[in-house]
Amino acid sequence: QEQLVESGGGLVQAGGSLRLSCAASGSISSLNSMGWYRQTPGKMRVLVASITSEGRTNYPDSVTGRFTISRDSAVNTVYLQMYGLKPEDTAIYYCNTVPSFTVNGKPYWGQGTQVTVSS
Repeated sequence: QEQLVESGGGLVQAGGSLRLSCAASGSISSLNSMGWYRQTPGKMRVLVASITSEGRTNYPDSVTGRFTISRDSAVNTVYLQMYGLKPEDTAIYYCNTVPSFTVNGKPYWGQGTQVTVSS
């Protein structure tokens, strides 16, 4: 059974840092491209970092230079190191494959982890 378990979120002041972790299992493996997505109330989930099985990374301009995605294939875990956090980074953060995983044609998402950045 596929499973994505995110952790590491919390409350941090602007300028602070957090490291998120995502443990993947089931048919989600180190061969999958993985990404971190975030969602705020009333808005669509957006991809903020991705990493291929070969380790190539990609970021939107909004987080470039502040966020770093990495993975440890030995333990099938993906990380997101966030520096210089801003209030606009406040969101629920989810990890998933890129594109996102489906089970029987339905999107599968973990529970996410809340990141709150105070000004």
